Amino acid sequence: MKWKEWEGFYLRIIREMGFNAEKDRKAAFLLERLLKKNGNYIQPRDIPMEKKAYIFGAGPSLEDVLPRHSFDDGTKIAADGATSALLEFGIIPDVIVTDLDGRFEDILRANSLGAVVAVHAHGDNMEKLRECVPQFSRVLGTCQTEPLDIVHNFGGFTDGDRGTFLAEALGAEEIILIGFDFGEIVGRWSKPFLKAHTPVWESKRKKFEFARELLKWLEENGNAKIKWLT
Repeated sequence: MKWKEWEGFYLRIIREMGFNAEKDRKAAFLLERLLKKNGNYIQPRDIPMEKKAYIFGAGPSLEDVLPRHSFDDGTKIAADGATSALLEFGIIPDVIVTDLDGRFEDILRANSLGAVVAVHAHGDNMEKLRECVPQFSRVLGTCQTEPLDIVHNFGGFTDGDRGTFLAEALGAEEIILIGFDFGEIVGRWSKPFLKAHTPVWESKRKKFEFARELLKWLEENGNAKIKWLT
C-alpha cells in the first residue's frame, strides 16, 4: 500500500480513534533519530521473505493452532504479543511487528535469537521508543504517517494487519493468517496484563473493525493470496 492509498484510511482512523497526527509525526522522527544514532536499523530489502508467510495474531485461537501445525515452509511474522506464545511453543519468529506494548523481555529474547523487530512509532509510545529501541539489533522502523528516510509505512493499523501488509510489500505470494479472531474475547497474549477470557473493550473493537477492513482491502487489491487458518 502506497502512502496515497493509506492516507485516506489514516485520516479516518485518527478522526474516529481520537489520535493526534502531529504526535504521530513527532514519534516517527524520534524513531528515525534513535535508529540513526544507534545504527541498529535495517532496510526492507534486508529481510528474506519466502513465497509463503505466516502471520501470527494474538487472538484466543492462537495457542490451539500452534501445536497442530508446522510452519517451517514459510516466513514467520509475529504480531507483538504473539511472540510470547510462539516462544512458549519453541517457535522463533523471523519478524516481530510491534508498537512495544507486548512482553518486552520476550521480544528482546526473540531478537537476540535472530528475529527482525519491525518497531512502529505512534504518538502514544514515544517513551517506549526511547527505552526499548536502543536495546534491539536489526530494527525495521515503521510509522503511520508519511514515510521517512529509514522509517517506512507499508499500510495497516494494528500489529497483525501491519504484519500482513509488510509480507505483501516484501513479495510473499501466499499469506496465512493465524490467531486473527476479531471476536468478543481478547487473547491473553495481546498485552502483558491480560488474563484469559478478557472481554473486548470499545477501543479494541474499533481497532478490530479497521483491521478487518484493511485486510479485506489487501485481499482485493494486493498480489498475495490470503488464507485464514483456524
